[in-house]
Amino acid sequence: MTLSPAQVADLLARHGIRPSRALGQNFVADPNTVRRIARLAEVGPGDRVVEIGPGLGSLTLALAETGAEVTAVEADRHLLAALAEVLAGTERVTVVHADAMRLDWSSLLGGDDGWAMVANLPYNIATPLVADLLDRVPLIERMLVMVQREVAERLVAGPGDAAYGAVSVKVSYWARAQMVGRVPASVFQPRPNVESALVAIRRRPIPAVDPTRVPPDRLFALVRAGFATRRKMLRRSLAGVIGPEAFAAAGVSPEDRAEQLDVAAWGRLAEAGLR
Repeated sequence: MTLSPAQVADLLARHGIRPSRALGQNFVADPNTVRRIARLAEVGPGDRVVEIGPGLGSLTLALAETGAEVTAVEADRHLLAALAEVLAGTERVTVVHADAMRLDWSSLLGGDDGWAMVANLPYNIATPLVADLLDRVPLIERMLVMVQREVAERLVAGPGDAAYGAVSVKVSYWARAQMVGRVPASVFQPRPNVESALVAIRRRPIPAVDPTRVPPDRLFALVRAGFATRRKMLRRSLAGVIGPEAFAAAGVSPEDRAEQLDVAAWGRLAEAGLR
């Protein structure tokens, strides 16, 4: 069973919960939506899933229905009683009270790879959290996240796209990402003022740029510098960061702008700049 709009409203009222705008709390109140997310996540018996921000537990129930083992990480202590009520008697679900941005992931996940992350991510942490998990938590091999549509566009953007930026390069370095669906505002309580989308992210077996040739921190520092003044040509935005000879060595035009380079080109430019 998952939560209907009436059940979500009842839980909020009985537990005196006022959704926090600061925490980006918009609870899914539509059984079809959470089951759709669980289906797109391609999880089932034997899979280990970490859910960040379970809120009232609607998506948690849908994930548990698949037979997956679910570890739900909730930061807001005010939601824990309602969450415990919803999940009472549900098998294969463990609730952890913790802030996902400060979590010791290796301790939580037990050191074993093969985890999936499925979440309705609060809008205010979606981008930094996805980037942090890609950087630091290789145990999570795939993700399905529901995020603000503009965030989704940045996560999946490629060179030349309006939304392409530094985080797009980071995602492309670690993984392959695609937008797999839209979610209307009408399925949330309270109703947000933004559209949402679903993004599937699958970690590459090896990064797109060889880390033994270009350290990731060096690569990402260069990318951030390039996008800091994205409308400028690279010879200006990267002046003082790499020498002019690096462009020729990397096969990159100094007149290009940051949004024109794919992750491989950024890797060549970073490697040439190290020489």
